Amino acid sequence: MTLTTPRTTAPAPAHTPRRRRRLRSLTRRDAAVAAAMLGVPLLLDAAFIWFPALASVLLSFTKWTGVGPVKLQPCSDFPSAPGIAQPGCLIGTKNYAQAFTNYPDFWPAVRHNAIWLGVFIVFATPLGMLFAVVLDRGIRGSRLYQSVLFLPVMLSLALIGIIWELVYSPNFGLINTLTGHNHNDNLIDWLGDPSLNLWALLVEASWRQAPYVMVLYLAGLKAVDPALREAAVVDGANGWQTFWRVVFPAMRPINIVVLVVTVIESLRAFDLVYITSNGNPLRGLELLSVAVTQNIVGETQRIGFGSTLGVVLLVISLIPISLFLWQAFRREEQR
Repeated sequence: MTLTTPRTTAPAPAHTPRRRRRLRSLTRRDAAVAAAMLGVPLLLDAAFIWFPALASVLLSFTKWTGVGPVKLQPCSDFPSAPGIAQPGCLIGTKNYAQAFTNYPDFWPAVRHNAIWLGVFIVFATPLGMLFAVVLDRGIRGSRLYQSVLFLPVMLSLALIGIIWELVYSPNFGLINTLTGHNHNDNLIDWLGDPSLNLWALLVEASWRQAPYVMVLYLAGLKAVDPALREAAVVDGANGWQTFWRVVFPAMRPINIVVLVVTVIESLRAFDLVYITSNGNPLRGLELLSVAVTQNIVGETQRIGFGSTLGVVLLVISLIPISLFLWQAFRREEQR
């Protein structure tokens, strides 16, 4: 018979409480650096974005030529006198009434901006999406193709306008030379003909817009989960069905971004028109951004009326931006 000694279990070590990490208080230097990093961008943002926007809204209710002060009093208090510059004064909503009823370039400008947006949506955006889908398949030399296609985005709009002026030149342009319309008896004035110049400029703008959309969709395609495509292939879907029924719906955030960018780019179209017209108004090229510039810095210098057109353009631009923000916040709440 053997004797066994009972086992004794060692007492568990007492739990030592963790020491809380003490938060380091900010020194005066840290507070100054943080204030500078936050304050300087906010100050610049307020000075160059918010203040001009609010000033434009206020000036849209005034009659002002840019000379003299702006007084918040009705214009009837300042009777006009020959040789004396009248100060800026309040006229209420007369600028808006004039814009919608008596300004001959307003509705043509709205129509041309709508055509600009339609061409971007129907032509430039699908073309950029096609470029992105082809490059995403990993074809040979895709990096080179991507760089070549993206080249127009890196060029300024002013330089693009100069390049396409050489293409559209009536006597020495590439198109007229290739088609034999470079003689004085059969010239085609692509940029001077009111029935052709808008469409010619839309080709220029689409040449730059399509690669921009391509980059956005390339980023969206890289973010799609590969398991979705594999599951679609296992279910027997072909490439076309996989893209439109699986990949494209998964890129909904990118689609919203592309839509917002497309609307904003179509509304702020200015550089190509200004370069083409050499700063002078041309029939067939009326746009809201051009009308704003012509009234503010043109010969008439109607600052108040030009601000009114700018406010109209701002309100139209806020619609897609508000839609984008609403979708973004809604997506964050659903997570």
